Amino acid sequence: MLLRKVSQSSSLCGTILRMPPVISQRLAVAALQNKRLYASQAQESKSFAVNIFKGQIATPQVFPYPSVMNEEQEQFLRELVGPVSKFFEEVNDPAKNDTLEKVEDHTMQGLKEMGAFGLQVPADLGGLGLTNTQYARLVEIVGSHDLGVGITLGAHQSIGFKGILLFGNPAQKEKYLPKLASGENIAAFCLTEPASGSDAASIKTTAVQSACGQYFTLNGGKIWISNGGLSEIFTVFAKTPMKDPKTGEMKDKITAFIVERSFGGVTHGPPEKKMGIKASNTAEVYFDNVRVPADCVLGEVGGGFKVAMNILNNGRFGMAAALSGTMKGVITKAVDHATNRTQFGNKIHNYGAIQEKVARMTMLQYVTESMAYMISGNMDSGASEFQIEAAISKIFASEAAWTVADECIQIMGGMGFMKDSGVERVMRDLRIFRIFEGTNDILRLFVALNGFQTVKAIEQFGAVIEELLIKHGKKIIDEQFVLKRVADCAIDLYAMIVVLSRASRSLSQGCVSAQHEKMLCETWCLEAYARIIQEIKTLRSSESRQLFKNLRAISTAVVDNGGVVAPHPLGF
Repeated sequence: MLLRKVSQSSSLCGTILRMPPVISQRLAVAALQNKRLYASQAQESKSFAVNIFKGQIATPQVFPYPSVMNEEQEQFLRELVGPVSKFFEEVNDPAKNDTLEKVEDHTMQGLKEMGAFGLQVPADLGGLGLTNTQYARLVEIVGSHDLGVGITLGAHQSIGFKGILLFGNPAQKEKYLPKLASGENIAAFCLTEPASGSDAASIKTTAVQSACGQYFTLNGGKIWISNGGLSEIFTVFAKTPMKDPKTGEMKDKITAFIVERSFGGVTHGPPEKKMGIKASNTAEVYFDNVRVPADCVLGEVGGGFKVAMNILNNGRFGMAAALSGTMKGVITKAVDHATNRTQFGNKIHNYGAIQEKVARMTMLQYVTESMAYMISGNMDSGASEFQIEAAISKIFASEAAWTVADECIQIMGGMGFMKDSGVERVMRDLRIFRIFEGTNDILRLFVALNGFQTVKAIEQFGAVIEELLIKHGKKIIDEQFVLKRVADCAIDLYAMIVVLSRASRSLSQGCVSAQHEKMLCETWCLEAYARIIQEIKTLRSSESRQLFKNLRAISTAVVDNGGVVAPHPLGF
């Protein structure tokens, strides 16, 4: 009953979360500007994640839990779920893909015939025209079976040609999307370079416009490009020299381009040998004096950084959906083993140690799934602010899935460690998810700093925030020990609210699983609340300053020494 009432009152959110306003206020830290600038930023936001940095609980995007599909969309999705599931159960062979280090040809052809390469391309351009929620449901199925195939599909449409969907003009969409939707052409997203990973603005690839203005000459190289060896169409980011309208000086600005392999001068290296997602193609891509027509600029000249960030922000919810499917599949394996394995005269699922693992694995899957469909629902409802939520979902999902897979192996014991179980492949595949499309470390800074930038007035902050502001001021941007803990609090808070919303919907609808979901929600919130309180205590305590100082000093000593500093206990 309590969960059901929450959706009707924002004040009840604070009550059930046991999170009085003063505590949520302590989650915000001013980062980049001074007091006067904060006071001038008066834009209202409906984003829950943005508002917790203001010490406010904004419920429009989280209560009630979104139900965004109309009857026709739901029916269409139901018609797709069965065949897609059957295809991955009966046609796709993830173990063989992993061994071959490529997706089998007949699997690729089958995916193309199903329309899997154009899930969100409008129907009039040859795609299925799926909403974000419909897309998430199908991606979840892929994630539950084969992450290598998932990367092949995701690199193609979630980031590869997503820029054309988001920023392409009508002519660009009509020219490129039909063949991309059919899978006749494969797409890739080319941003990362040898000296430019998380620092995307430091790319070295250049695109110089011709004197006639009709084309750009593209030169440079990109590394670790998913689908790099398969693609015909590339979304490429390069620096273009532009005149500063204020100073008249020439400055380099990033521009996004649609580049065809057929332009000439586009080559790729051999497939990379990777730890996981071996079925996906990853290669270096080189651009040698590639003449790119001016009408292949994506968005505006000099606006490429915005294009890149929007593509990544727009696609991150799909990662949470896919990994919720991965966790569901792994949990099934763990439960199957636990219900059939007998030790000490009893099935091991009856032992508390196993029960706790299964319960925690299930909570992590439930939270991830709840985040994925909360965000996709917000996006389908027209929300424009979901960047922080999407980043949170990527961080949470990638770390939760790793934990779930690890615990599955632990439950299965030696059987889980064997290749035939399939879990070791999942474990290898999962490791990359904390690294690509924004490392979790950088995304934590993104969550914290973007939250700081949206604060309306410094007076709304709690005591902890003022203390941190007084101590660090603008230099808070360099205090990554602090920022990490602020971001972790925001992640836990968002996780609490999405499960609270989803469980309240199940209760109000009288779902068969409602009481089970209520237990998942209550258990998660109890522990998340404890973590938040502990992090707040750490941020406020004088001991934390010494802790951070020690961590920094230890790291510096190890780096200076080129490895561990302490001598061997035997002395040699």
